[in-house]
Amino acid sequence: MDEQQAIDLARANGNGRAQAPRRVAIVCDGSARWAEQNKLTIAAGHEAAADTVLARIADAAALGIQQLTLYAFSTENWGRPASEVSELLSMLARRIERDTPALDHKSVRVRFIGRRDRASGSLQAAMQAAERLTASNSGLQVFVALDYGGRAEILAAAERYSGGGEEAFAKLLYDPQMHDPDLVIRTSGEQRLSNFLLWQTAYAELVFRSELWPDFDRRAFLQAIAEYGARRRRFGGRDATASTTPLGG
Repeated sequence: MDEQQAIDLARANGNGRAQAPRRVAIVCDGSARWAEQNKLTIAAGHEAAADTVLARIADAAALGIQQLTLYAFSTENWGRPASEVSELLSMLARRIERDTPALDHKSVRVRFIGRRDRASGSLQAAMQAAERLTASNSGLQVFVALDYGGRAEILAAAERYSGGGEEAFAKLLYDPQMHDPDLVIRTSGEQRLSNFLLWQTAYAELVFRSELWPDFDRRAFLQAIAEYGARRRRFGGRDATASTTPLGG
């Protein structure tokens, strides 16, 4: 399958009804394993992962995707060796500061979801600056899940919930402006959500790829989108079309 075929498949299935997903979420997994396979440091693997993030953001914007959510650091990742966590979070602060102006130039809006109280001062400042700089942009909306856990998000919302149904509850999540994803992609061959967007992915299509995240290139991205495009989403019914979005989406 060449790139144009993948793009065509991403935009329509045999019925011509399944369009490319408007909202995509990715579990960016496998950077440490990639570094090990390439005889590099884990820090080098995380740098390569950041490069891949930028490249796939560009692809998402070019494909007309409206929202891209990226799982960068989970609440469980604090259990990794302290030196690795420190290097990763320092790299994230540096890359956010360095890369945001280019994203702003492309009208990308950047938001962060998750806890912020455990982040260093420099990382908090970088996140706040990125959000301020891109706040008025109307292009691709990028949400970065950092110190994020789906269960923690639901618990935090439940503590403030006083009734009103699903819509009222969804407004209490980390960022009410983030819509439910149509498609969730996970790299590295693992086939689980790992506490990612547990509320929002209730009706998402799941695609699992074997590539480690730094190897997840444009072709792999297009193929994942094409797989989504070949499916028919019913949301529990019998004849829903792919463009239908469930409550809260």
